[in-house]
Amino acid sequence: MTLPPLTPRFAALGEPYSLPIPARPLPDPQLLHLNGPLAAELGLDAAAAADPAFTALMAGNAAWPGFDARASVYAGHQFGQFVPQLGDGRALSIAEITDAAGRPQELQLKGAGPTPYSRHADGRAVLRSSIREYLCSEAMHALGIPTTRALALVGSPQPVRRETMETAAVVCRVAPCFLRFGHFEFWYYRREHERLQPLADHLIAGHFPEFDGDPDRHAKWLTEVVERTARLMAQWQAVGFCHGVMNTDNFSALGLTLDYGPFGFLDAFDPQHICNHTDQGGRYAWDRQPVIGHWNCAKLLQACLPLLGDTPEAAVARAQPIADRYPDAYAAAMTARWTAKLGLRENRDGDEALINRWLGLLASSKADFTRSWRHLARVRIADDRPDAVAGAGLREEILDLAAFDAWLPDYRARLRAEQSEDRERAARMNAVNPKFVLRNHLAQTAIAQAEAGDASEVARLFTLLAQPFAEQPGHEAYAAEPPPEARHIEVSCSS
Repeated sequence: MTLPPLTPRFAALGEPYSLPIPARPLPDPQLLHLNGPLAAELGLDAAAAADPAFTALMAGNAAWPGFDARASVYAGHQFGQFVPQLGDGRALSIAEITDAAGRPQELQLKGAGPTPYSRHADGRAVLRSSIREYLCSEAMHALGIPTTRALALVGSPQPVRRETMETAAVVCRVAPCFLRFGHFEFWYYRREHERLQPLADHLIAGHFPEFDGDPDRHAKWLTEVVERTARLMAQWQAVGFCHGVMNTDNFSALGLTLDYGPFGFLDAFDPQHICNHTDQGGRYAWDRQPVIGHWNCAKLLQACLPLLGDTPEAAVARAQPIADRYPDAYAAAMTARWTAKLGLRENRDGDEALINRWLGLLASSKADFTRSWRHLARVRIADDRPDAVAGAGLREEILDLAAFDAWLPDYRARLRAEQSEDRERAARMNAVNPKFVLRNHLAQTAIAQAEAGDASEVARLFTLLAQPFAEQPGHEAYAAEPPPEARHIEVSCSS
């Protein structure tokens, strides 16, 4: 088996940022799925899937040659409350490499056993949660949303207790870097401020080289991360993605979607939808996600104040304009997303009201979020009849037909105002409004079959979700709304 070359970066910072911790072997590991396209990007041998040595690496049963697995320490605000030490409780970085395109990549095993930061937990992941992360991170990548990736899914018969007894699994996830907002919070709140600059400079040198060596590099990096986070929140909102645990320790210092626990995609549209049943106050409801993104960025800036000025007053004066970039960056990104989803080429006066009326219709009807946007591409401009929507489906999603019949002529008039052409517009809309997302009931079907020893549905979903915007004839059932018995699947932090 040929492995790509090691290029340690974060590991080179050494202690106290991370500690060498060996993974705990899994009994009888089985490679349930390998992400072939990502393996090729990483420069892995095409025969890796058939090599027991590769399965051993992905299970944590063998160490990557020349690299000591490491766990890092961080803190975080969890549901608004600061927790001074968290850290990689069940995640181990097993390699830092350069991929086939010359980009830095870090490989991390999730579920490879306890670390000093496990907080008395077993350090394991269960098959259920591992399948969800494996499928969703790649589904988000296919949707064009910045995210960690998933290389391999390994299962084991080892029993693990959560709410019930389940079996263990490990996901190998991949990202240029796994640094979180919480890594900076840890050193700030411990008042070890001298630890912040080496951490920030490592991040900048490896992932923001355009700022490396600049005297104002820390402010420029923070500005970029704030704006990336704002754009990321707009991308989540546009596809109806709910994260579920938007703690600062789950926010990436690169602006990636990080950590897939109790996530979900909207089915029936409810702006106040809470995907995590342990979030009883609705702090991380769908409509709160943009506000929380801003709040988290403020916490990152607070943790980095020692990098921004020689005095507290100077640092705050430098940080505040950076924090103030978030609302405008989010508004611009969100407007662009809604405009594209409606098939409009540009934003004009009155468009915000048109968008809000449409979202209000979806909300009052509890319409299926993904299907309704997809159906909208079938509207034809030339026919003003309310029910003249090619292919049917759109009116069936709406309960308040009077309001819909009042909105539709205004939408058609707006399309005519920019000389929209039906076929070309439909193609543009179908390129931004997915037909397929990882609905909870689809994931649950794959989980149930895998728990029974058949991982074929995991493979089927993986392939399907790699092309979320394509029609994929014969797979219409995967685009259907969930059946009644599956509309209220609950997920929690153990998911």
